[in-house]
Amino acid sequence: MRPFQPRLIALLVASCAASMPAGAATKAATTSTAKPTVAEAQRFIADSERDLDRLGLDAGRAEWVAENFITLDTETLTAQANEQYLGLSGAVALKAGRYKDLKLPADDARKLMLLRQNLVLSDGADRAAYARLAASMTGAYGKAKYCPPATAGAAQPACMPLGELEKILATSHDPARLKDAWLGWHAQSPAYKGDYAKYVELSNKGARAMGFADTGALWRSRYDMAPDAFAADMERLWQQVRPLYEALHTYTRYKLRQAYGPANVPASGPIPAHLLGNMWAQSWDNLYPLLKPANDAKGEDLTALLEERKTTAVEMTRYAEGFYTSLGMRKLPQTFWERSLLTKPRDRDVVCHASAWDLDGKDDVRVKMCITPTAEDFRTIHHELGHLYYDLAYSTQPPLFKNGANDGFHEAIGDTVALSITPAYLKKVGLMKTEPDPSQDIGPLLYTALQKVAFMPFAYMVDKWRWQVYSGQVKPADYDKAWWALKEQYQGVSRPAPLAADGFDAGAKFHVASDTPYARYFLAHVLQFQFHRALCREAGDTGPLNRCSIYANKKAGAKFQQMLEMGTSKPWPEALKAVTGEERLDATAMLEYFAPLKAWLDAQNKQLAVTDAQLK
Repeated sequence: MRPFQPRLIALLVASCAASMPAGAATKAATTSTAKPTVAEAQRFIADSERDLDRLGLDAGRAEWVAENFITLDTETLTAQANEQYLGLSGAVALKAGRYKDLKLPADDARKLMLLRQNLVLSDGADRAAYARLAASMTGAYGKAKYCPPATAGAAQPACMPLGELEKILATSHDPARLKDAWLGWHAQSPAYKGDYAKYVELSNKGARAMGFADTGALWRSRYDMAPDAFAADMERLWQQVRPLYEALHTYTRYKLRQAYGPANVPASGPIPAHLLGNMWAQSWDNLYPLLKPANDAKGEDLTALLEERKTTAVEMTRYAEGFYTSLGMRKLPQTFWERSLLTKPRDRDVVCHASAWDLDGKDDVRVKMCITPTAEDFRTIHHELGHLYYDLAYSTQPPLFKNGANDGFHEAIGDTVALSITPAYLKKVGLMKTEPDPSQDIGPLLYTALQKVAFMPFAYMVDKWRWQVYSGQVKPADYDKAWWALKEQYQGVSRPAPLAADGFDAGAKFHVASDTPYARYFLAHVLQFQFHRALCREAGDTGPLNRCSIYANKKAGAKFQQMLEMGTSKPWPEALKAVTGEERLDATAMLEYFAPLKAWLDAQNKQLAVTDAQLK
């Protein structure tokens, strides 16, 4: 995941000129009635780029400290740093409109467009409140714990942070315990529901000042297409994937009914959320032991192998680095190893949600992650390093182009590499001794689908909900009602208990509390398979996509690196074409990857329908 880094994303607020830091960009923001010139616009862009980069780096460092040392003081310092940055950037956004009708060189025109895709609040109090609320909600999420009530005659149970509650969801098969853990975590977010509603109001105020209907429209405008066109494209991609998801959902419901009985799992309709092995029902891979094929040949267990070897967090990260260097990419800087946080500290709270950080726009790249020796974390660290290798690749670009082609690209890079974590790759690096026969592929494909395919509707509906909230279609009183309507419509998942009074279940997800746009993850799941298919072809692999690994293929690595170096200097369809030869997002690569599984699921569902009828 990418954390909030203000120099990379445009959630920008302006204050009055008296509160803005001195700098050429600020001076350029004074009102002028003279006709603008190309030379003036270019000076303005260069000054703005320099000054925003400097303050953005300061804000990023403050955010790094705040997530590693969660205190009132670090929250305050983060809010102050963001406030300074946002003050200048808002003024720049306003001034940029002066030059919008000039015919500029392509790079300057693109930079001006990026500067204008921002949100502006002219009131200093609004600016301060916006920054303070953002820091407060992120901090509240990181500190939240569920404290179970004591039972008669028993000692008070220990309070549990999210990580412990997630472990219960992942491993327990006791419906009552699962429900308690699920409800316990979702009871924490109402504490900042009021802050979120205020934050939405301020954000919309700024978006409208820049000519957008609301913040949701502003977010959708960042994809080199009109907001409505982007929303339509998301729906098109979802419709491509939906038949595969529905087959997986049907199979999962049949198997859960067998495991938990008809009293806990209905014969049709949505599945109760607490039974899906994940706090948000966004991935179902923890259900694999219940869902695996009957004739599943037990291969080597990566988690068990990592635990047996007592693989450290540093060693896990070295494996991930080795994948990227095998493609011809550079080693990580020594400062990465000195400055990253790879294990959970014992002496303080930190935001353990895995994230990758670029703190100087050059080579001070870091990861913040509480790594454990599991297969999931092995894949996650490969993902996080994908962000950093993207950062390093475009580090020579001007500051405004130091970003992904779109935010989905940034998430897709590491996930593309993770698709190459095949048994063949693990055997090459010495983590496995054997490579299973292709006839045994259904099990691994099912496991991957429980991660990737199950995630698709969740990734779609998170921002679809926020678009409704930002547009005013959904008011605070109806946050939960709208959230669960979308979860049932797209995920086929239901709340395990009636809606809570004044609940805020959406806020139990980090990306809502931190106001991190989520469409990027939906796009990333489309892009990673599209990239994987293209890179496998570049590597000359003609076998099934699910067995292809580009590990150690320099030709595929060079093609990948070519796209990474572009950053956001060109519209994303050009970056997509550089790797795939295609200019349109296309989920058929995902369907091709899972084609053998889809056929198997359809056959299984026919058989299970007969068996399930006997349970009624």
